[in-house]
Formats: sequence, structure tokens, C-alpha cells
Amino acid sequence: MSLTAVRVDGRLPDELRPLAFERGVNRYAEGSVLVAWGDTRVLCTASIEERVPLFLRGTGQGWITAEYAMLPRATNTRTIRDGVRGHVGGRSQEIQRLIGRSLRSSVFLPLLGERTIWVDCDVLQADGGTRTAAISGASVALADALRLLWKEERLPCIPLRSLVSAVSVGKVEGLPLLDLRYDEDSCADVDANIVADEEGRFIEVQATGERGTLSRDELQVFLDLADLGLSRIRVLQKGSLQFVEEEEEALAEGRRRFGEFQSRQASGA
Repeated sequence: MSLTAVRVDGRLPDELRPLAFERGVNRYAEGSVLVAWGDTRVLCTASIEERVPLFLRGTGQGWITAEYAMLPRATNTRTIRDGVRGHVGGRSQEIQRLIGRSLRSSVFLPLLGERTIWVDCDVLQADGGTRTAAISGASVALADALRLLWKEERLPCIPLRSLVSAVSVGKVEGLPLLDLRYDEDSCADVDANIVADEEGRFIEVQATGERGTLSRDELQVFLDLADLGLSRIRVLQKGSLQFVEEEEEALAEGRRRFGEFQSRQASGA
């Protein structure tokens, strides 16, 4: 893999676009983040609801779900709102399910209590990587909502197992690239979205041969590139959240309590 080739925007193949997480941008939501990732902008909010879906009632366990949408003029041509069409488009359904799965894997749901956290991801402006920006921003917004529940003494700990980060990788004209812009994504031979936790363990790997195929060796290159990007994203997420010592202790307490819960489950108690 050549790491010296320069892309249209001046980046090297293994470079992320400029990325920032701005917290607290919505005065009403329990957690909110504006993600600025290159020219992509995604608003993520986390809202707490004191009830769970029917299938979880009486279990003591919480739930996390997500919705994803693009504003009509998030792209170079206007799109019709889902509400006007009367249904959620297939792409939006796929992405919001991916966001929901990713976030649920990051929280000790049995410690959340019977409440739901709704995470809404709205794309204000799209230039590639909207789903990866949504997942990475949603994880920060979710962490803030969990932190608020603990601060208000509605939870005895912060039941966050891990932050979740996501990044795109693609093969364009035979060259593996990290973090695709729209003009790169639209002509990629193969593109992938990689989601992982703080320890680098994969939560989801999506790879699609658009105009070509991917060998095992190329897949490994994709994963290595993604790992580089994900580690940088995690640094920015943690820098944005700035957990203080007391909050770190509440996070550790969440891990301890979940360990006890798993032990009871294993013993049948």
C-alpha cells in the first residue's frame, strides 16, 4: 500500500479529515453533539424516556434505539423528507439499525433500569461518512445522557461499557484509502464501514464490492487502516467528554456491578 500518494484534498491515504465533537449544542436533550467531520455535519441527540418496549417490561432492563435522517438539502440536490413520503427509506432504516446495534453493545443494559434512550442522528450536510459520523457522535451524546442519569442519582453508576467509534475505508483506483469523502466513495471499487469499541474489538464490519472485489490480504489492509483511524477518533471522543476522576470511578463501578450481574446469571441465582 502506498502511503505517499496525495488525495484531491491533500490528505495521505491513511489520514482522517478534520474532526471535532461539540457537546451540549441542544439545550433540551440529555446528551447532544454536533459532529464536524470534513464537510459532513451530523447533529446527534440522546433523549431519556422512563419506559421500555413491551418485550422488556418487568425485566428491569433498559433499551437504546436510534433514528437517522438527512435534511432535505444535506446534499447537492434536495431530497423529500421521509414524513412527506410516508415511510422511512431503506437506506435510513439500514443505518439507524446499525447505529442502534452499535450503541446497545456499548452499554450494560441490565444496569440501565427500565428506561429507553432514544438517539436521533440528523445529517445537516453530507460529504461522505454520514453513518460513521453518526455512530461516533451518538456514542458521545449517549455517554453524556448516562452521565446525567448518574449525576441526578437516578443510577448508582455510569453503565457505559465502552465508547464506540466508526470509520470508512475504501479502495479507489486500486489504492486503499481511510475516511472517504463523497467523491471518493462514489467511485470506490470497494467500500467498508468499520465499527469498534475502545479496545479495538469489532462491533460491525460492513464491506461491499461496488465495482470490484476484495481479497483476504486487502481486507486485512482495510482493517489495519481502520484501526489507525479509530484510535485517533477515540482520542477526540475522550478529549471531548473529559471524564473527571469521580466519573471514572462511576464508570468502574458500572463494570464491577455488571460483573456481579453476570456471575449471578451464570450461577442461576
